[in-house]
Amino acid sequence: MDKQAIRERVWDRMEEEGIARFPFPPHDRIPNFEGAPAAAERVTETDVWDGAETVKANPDSPQLPLRRAALRAGKTVYMAVPRLRDRRCFYELDPAELDDIEAAPAVSNVADHARQVGPEAVGQIDLVVSGSVAVTEDGARIGKGEGYSDLEYAVLCELGLVDASTPVLTTVHERQVVDGPESAAPGATVPVDDHDVPMDYVVTPERTVETHSPYPRPDGIDWATLDADRLAEIPVLADRRPE
Repeated sequence: MDKQAIRERVWDRMEEEGIARFPFPPHDRIPNFEGAPAAAERVTETDVWDGAETVKANPDSPQLPLRRAALRAGKTVYMAVPRLRDRRCFYELDPAELDDIEAAPAVSNVADHARQVGPEAVGQIDLVVSGSVAVTEDGARIGKGEGYSDLEYAVLCELGLVDASTPVLTTVHERQVVDGPESAAPGATVPVDDHDVPMDYVVTPERTVETHSPYPRPDGIDWATLDADRLAEIPVLADRRPE
């Protein structure tokens, strides 16, 4: 089963079983899920959460409770500008400067509340939060298929703002853990490409899995996988492309 087949199986099962939550349908996105706030609460009980002052987080709905929790805890949150379309490609949410912590980290509101900055202004990242369509207990991840999450990580890695010691986690429903006991895609094996960022922690409403992932992390941008159209669409990549 390839990545797209696994995505379709997970999206279909989440919709059929009533697990998906707004926005609908769950297809073609990082799906929101029943129990997302409980999974976020479980993350806040971990040591990697306690030790993080700066969090780079995805903008998707299932991780909104975790972004809010980070701001409530006084952590600075960075979210990527959609499709990395600007040179100032990150939104900076500093809780000390926000009037409405609850509204600010919602993707529909962030541009009105955040300071937009280039990657050089981000500083060291202590924790990376990713959204997932499917994951495995050993840290393999499938996103929605556009590759932006891995590119964001690669840009930060090129600048030395994340490295192999930076914890990376995702929150998902048990159905999304495709090698778990409640898998939506039993028997599926997740292919792992060189540019894929593995997860150190997979957190569901019921459990926290420390993956001890065997997969190597990318150590920067894989220029060979980026065509001219992608480079033209993303200034922060075009600016850094080696001669």
